[in-house]
Amino acid sequence: MQFPLRLGTRGSPLALAQARMSADALRRAHGWGEEAIRIVPIRTSGDRIQDRPLAEVGGKALWTRELDRALAEGEIDFAVHSMKDVETIRPREIALAAMLPRADVRDRLIGVDRLEALPSGARIGTSSPRRSAQVRRRRPDCAVVLFRGNIDTRLAKLAAGEAEATLLAAAGLDRLGRPEIGHPIAIEAMLPAPSQGAVGIETLADRHDLFAALAAIDHRTTHRCVAAERALLAALGADCRSPVAALAVEQGAELWLRAEILAEDGAESVCGEARLAEGREAEADALARRLLDQASPGLRALFAG
Repeated sequence: MQFPLRLGTRGSPLALAQARMSADALRRAHGWGEEAIRIVPIRTSGDRIQDRPLAEVGGKALWTRELDRALAEGEIDFAVHSMKDVETIRPREIALAAMLPRADVRDRLIGVDRLEALPSGARIGTSSPRRSAQVRRRRPDCAVVLFRGNIDTRLAKLAAGEAEATLLAAAGLDRLGRPEIGHPIAIEAMLPAPSQGAVGIETLADRHDLFAALAAIDHRTTHRCVAAERALLAALGADCRSPVAALAVEQGAELWLRAEILAEDGAESVCGEARLAEGREAEADALARRLLDQASPGLRALFAG
């Protein structure tokens, strides 16, 4: 291995915080000094385009395309990602080598302490199809308006009166040292996005030296749970337009996987769960088939599975 190792990341405050977490974990695991890892910020298309939904401008690849190119061209040695922003089907030459321990998976509501406290006709800012559908199911009298950008951008839009409330991931707020912002929503009330709260590190599949180094910081439980959630997404044929929620948790040797698919307006939803034995995470596809079988043709049309 040639030092310094170059860790690619998006340039948002949260992405940089997660890159520092990853670099610090590697340094501690191997006794490396500060100079062993250099963080390389890379501006992605998703950071540049803030005024349109992801589905209109290229989907989740907007967060990964430039980092993938930097890996392929040898500009960086590995890349760190928020796993919920990584498209389900990845290039074969790139592999997920490690995940950090998962953080709080819940959403936080900002602006009011609970959705029921919003007046009729209130605006809720989000760019997430999953959050939009879940909010519309509970508050069909409210309007959903587009909120994109990093955490500070969304909070500024809320402060400017562009909406009465917004939803943000608890994990991101905590990692930025802002645990006091917002009110956590119970998982039972709002199942999170697949991979929410998980940070992954990718490298080229043939970089066996890096795989060995990254294995020292791979959190096995998080890796198992996120693998099951992503297997469900793949089986559903879900993309950035698909309102889907999922959460796997480890219970003994099994994983308990809960999932939900929703119509865009929240008027229809199908829920299900499965128990997956150790090493059988990919069998989440059976749950995906059950969800789609129970869905109306209109809801199934939001998924390609």
